[in-house]
Amino acid sequence: QVQLVESGGELVQAGGSLRLDCAASGGTFSSYVMGWFRQAPGKEREFVAATSRSGASAKYADSVKGRFTISRDNAKNTAYLQMNSLEPEDTAVYYCAARRGTSPFITAPYDYWGQGTQVTVSS
Repeated sequence: QVQLVESGGELVQAGGSLRLDCAASGGTFSSYVMGWFRQAPGKEREFVAATSRSGASAKYADSVKGRFTISRDNAKNTAYLQMNSLEPEDTAVYYCAARRGTSPFITAPYDYWGQGTQVTVSS
C-alpha cells in the first residue's frame, strides 16, 4: 500500500511560480508511474502530467505544456510538479497519484492517490 502526501500549494499571483511535492511511502516508489491531476470547483478532475518510473519521459496536458514540468527523485521517494507562468485558470486542488506500469503515455487508472493540495492563482 502506497501513501502519498502532497505539499506546496498556496496562493500566488498570476505569472508566478510554485513547486508541488508528493512524498511517497509504503511501497517501492521507483516501481510506479507518477501523475498529477487537478480539480477546479464545479469541474471534473483532469490529468495534468505523468512521468515514467525513471523520470526519463513525461506526458503533459495541452493546457500546461511549456509551463509545468513533472519530475521525480527516486532516492527521495518524491515526485514534483514545477508550475511556472501560473494563470487564474490553474486554480484547483492538485492531486498526485501512482500506478503500476511503465509508460506515462498510456491512459490507465491510478491505484493510489494523495489527499490534495490547494493552489489558488489570483489575477
